[in-house]
Amino acid sequence: MKPFRARGDEVVASFDRAEAGVLGLLLDQLEQLLDDDDPGGDPVLARLLPEGHRGDPRLAADYRDMTESALRGGKADDLATVRATLPAHGGRVRLDREQAGGWLRTTNDLRLALGVRLDITEDTEPPEDLAGEESHQLAVYYWLTAVQGSLVDALVAGRPGRA
Repeated sequence: MKPFRARGDEVVASFDRAEAGVLGLLLDQLEQLLDDDDPGGDPVLARLLPEGHRGDPRLAADYRDMTESALRGGKADDLATVRATLPAHGGRVRLDREQAGGWLRTTNDLRLALGVRLDITEDTEPPEDLAGEESHQLAVYYWLTAVQGSLVDALVAGRPGRA
């Protein structure tokens, strides 16, 4: 990946074919997860759609009833933005600020999902050896972290009044 950079009112990056493919697969998995109707059954979904109140099940249920549909819809819209702006076979990604916001939220959701699945903590280190499946998944987590970080840096650099 060539990291995101500010270019006028846009941020621009390039993804190679393999990176676009991995991101596409992750988007597919996130979409399937968000289509699940039972958020309590999966710890990842519980993390992406958190309870509004942990101490009172009735308040938590009321909160979920009021917010879950909109939260799922927003995540689906952001996911669609990433799909629409990511070249399927790799290439240049050009995002305006609104699209960049969708990318930030979606990469965050992907990182949260992987973090829960891999039981990542503040002590987790990037893999030194990519010998196993978990090491590959951990490498993807850190790659997503780099993607998200470069996007944040580009957005900050592109703010008016910044040099």
